[in-house]
Amino acid sequence: MGTSEIKSPEVLPETPTTYDGISNSTHSKKLGIYFLESDNRRMAFGRGYTGGTTPVNIHGKPIADLSKTGGWIAALFIFGNEMAERMAYFGLSVNMVAFMFYIMHRPFNSSSNAVNNFLGISQASSVLGGFLADAYLGRYWTITIFTTIYLAGLTGITLCATMKIFMPNQDQCDQLSLLLGNCEPAKSWQMLYLNTVLYVTGFGAAGIRPCVSSFGADQFDERSENYKSHLDRFFNFFYLSVTIGAIVAFTLVVYIQMKHGWGSAFGSLAIAMGISNMLFFIGSPLYRHRLPGGSPLTRVAQVLVAAFRKRKASFSSSELIGLYEVPGKHSAIKGSGKIAHTDDFRCLDKAALQLKEDGVDPSPWKLCTVTQVEEVKILIKLVPIPACTIMLSLILTEYLTLSVQQAYTLNTHLGHLKLPVTCMPVFPGLSIFLILSLYYSVFVPISRRITGNPHGASQLQRVGIGLAVSILSVAWAGIFERYRRNYAIEHGYEVSFLTPMPNLSAYWLLIQYCLIGIAEVFSIVGLIEFLYEEAPDAMKSIGSAYAALAGGIGCFAASILNSIVKSVTGNPDKRQQSWLSQNINTGRFDYFYWLLTVLSVINFCAFLYSAHRYKYREEQNFGIREEVVTSKQNTPTRG
Repeated sequence: MGTSEIKSPEVLPETPTTYDGISNSTHSKKLGIYFLESDNRRMAFGRGYTGGTTPVNIHGKPIADLSKTGGWIAALFIFGNEMAERMAYFGLSVNMVAFMFYIMHRPFNSSSNAVNNFLGISQASSVLGGFLADAYLGRYWTITIFTTIYLAGLTGITLCATMKIFMPNQDQCDQLSLLLGNCEPAKSWQMLYLNTVLYVTGFGAAGIRPCVSSFGADQFDERSENYKSHLDRFFNFFYLSVTIGAIVAFTLVVYIQMKHGWGSAFGSLAIAMGISNMLFFIGSPLYRHRLPGGSPLTRVAQVLVAAFRKRKASFSSSELIGLYEVPGKHSAIKGSGKIAHTDDFRCLDKAALQLKEDGVDPSPWKLCTVTQVEEVKILIKLVPIPACTIMLSLILTEYLTLSVQQAYTLNTHLGHLKLPVTCMPVFPGLSIFLILSLYYSVFVPISRRITGNPHGASQLQRVGIGLAVSILSVAWAGIFERYRRNYAIEHGYEVSFLTPMPNLSAYWLLIQYCLIGIAEVFSIVGLIEFLYEEAPDAMKSIGSAYAALAGGIGCFAASILNSIVKSVTGNPDKRQQSWLSQNINTGRFDYFYWLLTVLSVINFCAFLYSAHRYKYREEQNFGIREEVVTSKQNTPTRG
């Protein structure tokens, strides 16, 4: 089979997929799909009889004793890899803005945009990693390759912060010189080097983010009675590992930077990634793997081309044999079970219309299986849900930069302890850690009584709760920022925007931080689990990449929105500063937060509409086995 996704059987099945006599006037009647329950199909490369989603070892062969592989022990090794990746991700996101400002002498605005672009690339490029994993490499080898790239990027950043040749002259560059922009700026080649290694690091995340969560979920047996429970807990613990990585980045890495400098801080991230890679490789004998199903993009293209070619074919044509599917319980796609037919996107069904002219060995560019068509339908149906989380990612991105600027003007003392400004984002992580720790003991029992759902809330309900809480978070941010700005002007701090005001505590920011932490727990965890369970078997990594892609788009959207707001609200000729002025005390961050609130409300309404229309795959009951009986009784056999 090579890299081909669909291989037509050598002869037509004895009992072809039939058609239920649908007419143009009866649009609601389902097309009948009849599958022969036969295991008489071999996988490619002599791998023997293997179920569509049966786990295999690293060599692609069925695992004789599943009890010796997978489970929570294998998942622990995978948790460590994700923890280190997120530690580096958040460590760079919160420290790189300050590094570019204080060391590379770049303005706050350009520094925050550069970091936003890094965050966007590291997430949006996940589509590439998901594609490679599902198509050719498998999740294990994709993670292996891209963690190595990630480590190389972190090493390059460490060199930039360690060797003076990569930095501009730091002599006679005090805080006043920074404010006035009188420090020697970084040379163009120095910024080129920094941006290159930064984006290499972001590209390294492309193969980690979409694959780690899916690869961890692959370690649990979907035929087990406790599979749903294990999967639900896995994604919660998975995000807990993400949170621990963020907390370490916002505390320990910041402490290392203050005590030992930028080189040591970025070097600690590289060391952590190297250790996690080693642990990931040590766990290799324990992992369960899924066979890559070939290029998902090719399969999607085949469906679109075949549907276009047969766009004029009628569902009631006398030339119609039925909807095409291979015999047996297994689909023609490696690593995928069969998917029952649905009535959504009926125009795509024409790709599976088997006509007499198709012959005995049809090309997949002319005739596709029902499963292949349904894959495309599922990918389309999934899009609106992660798209509605783009707004949440935009808010999270804005908080990473705007809240740090707010914190610079506030008192960060906690008793006799003064916390560095870059430590402030740790509080959302702490709130996430607390919520996840109490999730099963507090939230699930309470919500179970309300919803009747054994898991407390459905995946879409959890996403919706998170989006609603994010509205409260950004609304409060606008209220507090208005108070903070007025306080700064009234007490003579209008010009000194990097001078902390001793009588105004930074811990008022905790309200918006904790609310956004709650929103992240419900929305992101619910979304990751939702995409893994709903995505087609051979496209699990692509499904997980949807979440990362939404996050990446949110980062890019933050940069675009910032640029639009600056151009619309600022006028240098009239000396009118924009809402997002570098001097936060003369800017209008409060107006910007309220703009985000309005956009979040609109986005939440769009989510409610999309969630109401969506039907979970497990809710779709097509009575396949009853139709099998009908097929055997009523369909003539071929001689």
